[in-house]
Amino acid sequence: MKVILHKANSRGHADHGWLNAYHSFSFASWYNSERIQFGMLRVLNDDTVAAGMGFGTHPHDNMEIITIPLEGDLAHKDSMGNESTIKTGDVQVMSAGTGIQHSEFNPNADQQTKLFQIWLFPKYRNVEPRYQQITLDVAKQKNNFAQILSPNTNDEGVWIYQDAWFYLSDFDKDFSKKLTLKKEGSGFYIMNIAGEIEVNGKKLEKRDAIGIEKTNEIEIKANTNAKFLVMEIPMEQ
Repeated sequence: MKVILHKANSRGHADHGWLNAYHSFSFASWYNSERIQFGMLRVLNDDTVAAGMGFGTHPHDNMEIITIPLEGDLAHKDSMGNESTIKTGDVQVMSAGTGIQHSEFNPNADQQTKLFQIWLFPKYRNVEPRYQQITLDVAKQKNNFAQILSPNTNDEGVWIYQDAWFYLSDFDKDFSKKLTLKKEGSGFYIMNIAGEIEVNGKKLEKRDAIGIEKTNEIEIKANTNAKFLVMEIPMEQ
């Protein structure tokens, strides 16, 4: 088993006033040669967007982009004609493929927006761009690994062009549960959102993360009431 621990305070940080961003992997002006990616996971940004502010129209291509709001709302507009608002409890995915442009902003005048934005390298290049957004049943996250993303169009959650599975969980104090890989040779990357958990005995506090390879199973125990995101990621293309 191979383990890497990414403490919350070891992440890159950029405070632009309207945007307060923490980067788990090298991004924009923050570069760390040991923090480029975890398998096909390239970006995990923990963003706080000020009221009424946001990202202007900008391009992407050949990337699977997943947005998970944690607090507040995020308005979205793209070159495919989609206009929507992603709310806390939703998940959004864009397969950028041959190329898209989009903008994102906080539509609320009196509330900040917190979100994770995650980028994965796609399994297939130059696909036709696509957009998907769903509202999650958050009750399924209680003491469970609630699947929110997969590679399968008919499976629970959104789907992407990559052999990855994402789970959101809300564990009660002292609850523990095991999770087995869906695909041999993949790895787990766990971001602790709130509270304190142990992953295979390794303690994670708020916004700590851990990557685990070369094991088919993990066990997560909540030392306090806790919320976290589990990602099964292909380690090679």
